Amino acid sequence: EVWEARDDWSYGRALRDGYVGWVVSDFLAPGAPSPTHRVAALRTILFSEPRLRAPAGAALSLNALVRVEAQEGDYALVAGAGWVAGAHLAPIGTFEADPAAVAERFVGAPYLWGGRCSIGLDCSGLVQQALYACGRGCRRDSDQQALMGEAVDRADLARGDLVFWAGHVAMMLDPARLIHANAHHMAVTVEPLDAVVERRLAVGEGPPTGFRRLGAI
Repeated sequence: EVWEARDDWSYGRALRDGYVGWVVSDFLAPGAPSPTHRVAALRTILFSEPRLRAPAGAALSLNALVRVEAQEGDYALVAGAGWVAGAHLAPIGTFEADPAAVAERFVGAPYLWGGRCSIGLDCSGLVQQALYACGRGCRRDSDQQALMGEAVDRADLARGDLVFWAGHVAMMLDPARLIHANAHHMAVTVEPLDAVVERRLAVGEGPPTGFRRLGAI
């Protein structure tokens, strides 16, 4: 949704998560086709033809919404893009069950402030993509995500719960370990919650500001 155009830039709101900001106008196009599928792989390569050795181009990332116009063998033709492996797509409305399991697929992905795909992503981007893959809406920034769900005590933390600090968020894998995209390792890592708390306190980043449980999806 575009509200203003200025020079080569457009200002507006992303309908999927409500995020507001500027984007290069050339990256926008009117009348995007209604999606039929969601990218279910971390990323899928676009090919010029439906065959293994066809020239490859760009990639589509997890949770990209696409419209499949045709299928040939193991490949699906994505409107306006090219051919992808059909196994990398899931029909719209088909979701995964465990956000923490989705997040674990990103282990080792590089940290990138503002990113939200396996090529590079930040803490809230990791949480957002994990929840999207499971059919749950999610805001973009950690301060917005901190308003989701219900508060839970640290002693009661369980898989899928979120831990917040000022400007940071992580997801619990079990009562003791978390996964997060972090600038300390410049990657998505799995660590003990206690170790992360101690490290952030040692550098003056403060204690956790809250623990949230999202409930059943």
